Amino acid sequence: MEAPPGRRLGELYQVKAEFFRMLGHPVRIRVLELLQDGPTPVRGLLAELGVEPSSLSQQLAVLRRSGIVTATREGSTVVYALAGGDVTDLLRAARRILTGLLADRNLLLAELRAAGSEQPLPDAVGGSGTG
Repeated sequence: MEAPPGRRLGELYQVKAEFFRMLGHPVRIRVLELLQDGPTPVRGLLAELGVEPSSLSQQLAVLRRSGIVTATREGSTVVYALAGGDVTDLLRAARRILTGLLADRNLLLAELRAAGSEQPLPDAVGGSGTG
C-alpha cells in the first residue's frame, strides 16, 4: 500500500531539512569550500582550518556519511574530495544569495546612519529623567 501524498511530501521535506542541517556547521561549510579547489589531504584541511583534529574528524564523518564528500587512502594519508560538482554549484548559489542579503543590509545600515546624523539622539531612554 502506497503512503498518502501528504505523508510522502512530509518525508521529502524531512530529507531536505536533514540535508540542510548537515550543511549547518561552519567547519563543514569551510571544508566544502576548500575541497572545491580539488582533493585535499586531512593535514591540508587541518592547516587551513586551525581546528582540533578530533573536531575535523567529526565534521568529515558527517560529510562522508551524507555522501557529499569521498575519502580515499593514499598510504597513511586520507584525501578528501567533493563527491560531485553539484556541491560547488550549491556553494556558488549560496554565495550569490548571501551577497545580495548582505548588500541589502549594508544599504539599510547606511540609511540608518544617515538618518541618525540628521536627528539628535535623546539624552536617555524614556525622556529627560527629571520626572
